[in-house]
Amino acid sequence: MLITAEYPYFRDTPEVWADRLRTLVAATGIRVITTYVPWRFHQPAADREPDLSAATDFVRLCGRLGLDVIVKPGPFIHAETNYGGLPDWVSPLEDASIEPQLDSAGRTVRWSGSRLDRDGRAEPWPLPAPLCPRFSVLAREWLRAAGRELLTAELLAPNGPVVAVQIGNEGLFTNGSRPLDDYDYSPSGLAFFRNGLARHYGDLDAYNRHHGTSVRFWTEIDPPRAGSPGTPAACADWGRFHADYLHHVLRDWADAFGSPVPVLLNLNPPAGEDGAMDAWLARVRPEQWTGMEYGFTNWMGVVSADRGAHARYVVAAKRAPGPNMEENWGFSKLYDEAYASAATSFHQTLLALAAGATGFNVYTAVGTGDWTPALDVVHSSPYPDCAPIDEDGRVTAKAATVRMLAEFFTLHGREFQECVPVTAATWGLYTPYAAVAAWDPQAAEQCGRPLLAFHERSRAEGWDYRIVDLEHADLSGHDQVALHGGAFMHRHVQHKLAAHLRAGGRVDLEGLVPLLDEHHQPCTMLAEALRDTGQPDREVPRAVRVVEGIADAYLRSHPSADVHYLTVLAQSDSGPHVVVEIEHRGRTQRVELTIAAGGAAILRLAAGELGDFLVTGINGHLGSAVAAACRVDGTGAAASQPADLLRVGGRTTQEETTP
Repeated sequence: MLITAEYPYFRDTPEVWADRLRTLVAATGIRVITTYVPWRFHQPAADREPDLSAATDFVRLCGRLGLDVIVKPGPFIHAETNYGGLPDWVSPLEDASIEPQLDSAGRTVRWSGSRLDRDGRAEPWPLPAPLCPRFSVLAREWLRAAGRELLTAELLAPNGPVVAVQIGNEGLFTNGSRPLDDYDYSPSGLAFFRNGLARHYGDLDAYNRHHGTSVRFWTEIDPPRAGSPGTPAACADWGRFHADYLHHVLRDWADAFGSPVPVLLNLNPPAGEDGAMDAWLARVRPEQWTGMEYGFTNWMGVVSADRGAHARYVVAAKRAPGPNMEENWGFSKLYDEAYASAATSFHQTLLALAAGATGFNVYTAVGTGDWTPALDVVHSSPYPDCAPIDEDGRVTAKAATVRMLAEFFTLHGREFQECVPVTAATWGLYTPYAAVAAWDPQAAEQCGRPLLAFHERSRAEGWDYRIVDLEHADLSGHDQVALHGGAFMHRHVQHKLAAHLRAGGRVDLEGLVPLLDEHHQPCTMLAEALRDTGQPDREVPRAVRVVEGIADAYLRSHPSADVHYLTVLAQSDSGPHVVVEIEHRGRTQRVELTIAAGGAAILRLAAGELGDFLVTGINGHLGSAVAAACRVDGTGAAASQPADLLRVGGRTTQEETTP
């Protein structure tokens, strides 16, 4: 399990780095540091070579302290820096040879720049088009320079501290969850789209047959636009473009950086607007990526109080195996006052892990207080405002909660990941439907909305579930597959589902039964299998049932040992007593918790006995303070006064200082 903590060295003076790092390790136990490497900080002027001495000094210091590092060179980083960390001189405002990124109406796509307007807000500056030849050259030059300095034999694992890198940020420009009509309609973006059509269809005759058109040149083909998205086939083409475009640019940037260690991404979860889930599912296709590992972030709302945010976060964690690369542990003023309490971030971290995340990140773990307006003209010190280690290097009450998590998962993380979620069904994701539904909420082809409805039904009935991409997945081991149908479906996907039915599996199909293939030619394989194959009855008992309190519960079980992990997530309006009943592998157990509102717990159960556990007793934001308790079939432990309660390595203690 990848357990990491962010420290933005570029917002602190080098004189305090060692103190902050030592304090972080001593207070939390985390020994892997993540850090962005801002292009604008290291190359503020176009006529100077990048100076990465501060970054390499920081990485060397981490190495001397026995810490591993994940470096994140962008080129766009967000991180509350001016222009997302891009230098001013790559803006189309500064360099007329750089195309701006455009939306479907031809408007420039903008990000906050490094100058303030008369109202004290950052001016919105046009973003460069990622495939613009001039910008692409400059971005690759930056990444090659950063790679030469940060990926030396001295700094690379196993001899040095750099164990992985992260490329980009939440998509390309923190836009992984944006609508499909938001980008990229620049000339370079449309050229990539049309070249992709030529590769996909082979020739114009095939394109015209598929679309019922008579275009003579690829340049005549216009993509879907807001208000006139066109046919489902055109929408599917644009969705495929978004997936190819994201992968192509990130792969190009990763190749320029030249990392021999793993390359991670950090996709932001789906947004909450109508159609946003479909846009995200159409764009984010990890099965197609080469040489890059899936990861995700949060920044979507307080999941203990917002059921929609909870669902979207679960989908992000289930979409593919990967770590949570940014969990908000430090920002309350910038995002939500709930994050002043460690209970909010603790709850969200446990939810991500229960849903499938392979690690978590404390963002940011250290408060900072020294930067110039050239880096960040908007935000005042400290950054962030409520970190586990404050801007003066003092340990705050949050650090104890982070340490609980770090100690528990350092000890049990490998076993936890060997355990698999106890699920009742699998959602079959067919991404061409998402590309259609992102434009038309009334289309027959649907994906995101039915998935969210399936999530809510599953949680209400006490079931967990998996998500698979039907175009790439092997369905063996996925006994019951649910999906929403449409008029068309890839021939090989229909064949896969038909074979699953004939092998005794179950396919629960809502909506239309597809009668056409991906080329809109007749294909009735799935329809015939549904007609000819009896659907086996499946009695799906609730493995986990919340019988008291307002909470969610997730169960993971080891495939070859009598070991289980139960995660319980109390909602913000829950009372202090939560009771969960487990019926699994012939055993029935009753778990009783005393838990703060909005809090969470994780329990290790071995051979039916309660082992190590973590339970939240304090949520200062909600004014909830209880003596945390944890009992399985009447046996367990309780705090003597309002406090968090934990047992790690068999030693039971309570933390009384969590705000």
